[in-house]
Amino acid sequence: MSLAYSGEGFRGSVDNLVQLEAAGLDAVSVREAYTFDAVSQLGYIAARTTRLEIASGIVQIYTRTPSLTAMTAAGLDYVSDGRFTLGVGASGPQVIEGFHGVKYDAPLGRTRELVDICRQVWRRERVEHQGKHYRIPLPEDEGTGLGKPLKLINHPVRSRIPILLAAIGPQNVALAAELVEKWEPIFFHPGRASEVWGESLESGRAKRSADLPPLEVSVAVPFAVGEGAGRLREYVRPQLALYIGGMGAKGQNFYTRLAERYGFETEAHDIQDLYLAGRKDEAAEKVPEELVHAVSLVGTQDEVAEQVREFATAGVTQLNIAPLDGDHAATLTGLETLKSLI
Repeated sequence: MSLAYSGEGFRGSVDNLVQLEAAGLDAVSVREAYTFDAVSQLGYIAARTTRLEIASGIVQIYTRTPSLTAMTAAGLDYVSDGRFTLGVGASGPQVIEGFHGVKYDAPLGRTRELVDICRQVWRRERVEHQGKHYRIPLPEDEGTGLGKPLKLINHPVRSRIPILLAAIGPQNVALAAELVEKWEPIFFHPGRASEVWGESLESGRAKRSADLPPLEVSVAVPFAVGEGAGRLREYVRPQLALYIGGMGAKGQNFYTRLAERYGFETEAHDIQDLYLAGRKDEAAEKVPEELVHAVSLVGTQDEVAEQVREFATAGVTQLNIAPLDGDHAATLTGLETLKSLI
């Protein structure tokens, strides 16, 4: 599961996390938007847990140099005794340019180069990379001329830390299937995923190195299980409306495009128009019931069991649950139920 990135009540959430770990939770991630950084909070979680895998979900590729990203991952892998996964993604221009003041450009090229540099660092090679976007060491004519290839001083716990790439665009998904250990799409519709992403996944896997393990697929799902849990599905609508309608500008919204590719073109445009006009409740009402149901894990035990089968059939290897019931006891019980169903 993911922990909220607001920072409010974080210590209490980690207290609960210790109990969830004992109940069978396998992994936890911390998101990073434009609030507290994820790294400090992941270090705190590493110190409070013993078995949980931890992951950044995600750190943005533009906000740290590739070498610092690699150093940070190696440090988190060290303090967690080899339990860390580096989750990276491009985020969007609203955050990268609006908050960090960095140009949002070439996400594909930058991601490819970042992965190469990170793996050099973890292998403790002297880092040398002369790419289009990153040049290490910096050439003489671009700096003082004093830069020399260096290698990481410390010995990492692992020479290859798993990398997760958050991606939904066709080219980015192909890049994930080619280069990294784990792919994280958002709003994964198991019934339509193959037609939307199948070609990209096949293209990427055809170029995948034999040194890499099979691609894992981690999917975030709003979660509630039990009698009467279906009513909580309505809390999914505002979240979908926020992304489809408000995460970007007209003609420049990755999530609007995804809804269109799922076959909800008219609804996607209506949601965006209403949301951008400030009519958020009406936008949420326009979210199709099929989409709400497909991207969630909400219902009775039988219904959730069927949904789990659908996700597994679609190639999902990890369910990243977002409990809809804010009660910790209900989350604990729901987790135990889900583990038994899996």
